[in-house]
Amino acid sequence: MTKMLFSYFIGLDLGQSQDYTALCVIEEPVWSGRRWESPASMSPDTVRYFLNKYFDEGRPPNPQLAVRHLERFALGTPYTKIVERVDRLLDTPPLAGKRAVLLVDKTGVGAGVLDIFIQSGIHPNAITIHGGAEITLDTQHPGFKVPKRDLVGAVQVLLQNRRLKIAKELPEAETLKKELLNFRMKIDPNTAHDSYSHWREGDHDDLVLATAMACWFREWYNAKLEVSYSKREREQRGVEPVEETHAKGKRIRR
Repeated sequence: MTKMLFSYFIGLDLGQSQDYTALCVIEEPVWSGRRWESPASMSPDTVRYFLNKYFDEGRPPNPQLAVRHLERFALGTPYTKIVERVDRLLDTPPLAGKRAVLLVDKTGVGAGVLDIFIQSGIHPNAITIHGGAEITLDTQHPGFKVPKRDLVGAVQVLLQNRRLKIAKELPEAETLKKELLNFRMKIDPNTAHDSYSHWREGDHDDLVLATAMACWFREWYNAKLEVSYSKREREQRGVEPVEETHAKGKRIRR
């Protein structure tokens, strides 16, 4: 299977009747040989050239990521309308023609909505959230079963290391920051599982969960790539990135 790098990571948290559905787009800059540059300023062909070139030749690890888009849908928005909105977003600059991967929350109502995406020609990765400690593959849809601690931890580490930038001008930026501040992790002494205050309890957490899915996948997917800078080094160490089979986006072009 072909392995590749992505420029955009999209998290979609699906709300139920009393919960908002939220969407977050994380942008990873492109290494151009001298510096990191936004893929938004490049043509799809140029982005693809640099991603392929430095996938083989290597690039510096751990670039700064940017939250480029936040969106909270009105309560009661039909899932078909949400799918249509995501479809339009994927076809609108700066995402149009770029390599993007879509992560959709399957935990609650997600399984049925995944089918709507697939029928529309969009193939997301399903994320099922649980309170355990292991990351496993989803056997029903392409995707993963991920512990809550991994999702929340990915965002926290990026913020602590100043690697995640949230643009102040985004309409929902302040709401996201407030949701991030509301989390307090607790460990159950009997099960050793963790729980989170306000995670699906009371206060809305849709934006932070959408962001967490995108951040987690970016870090998890790229972790093996960033152990070594070049393809040759990775092969010598026996390190390879995740297969594309479990990281499909829409209209990925090589």
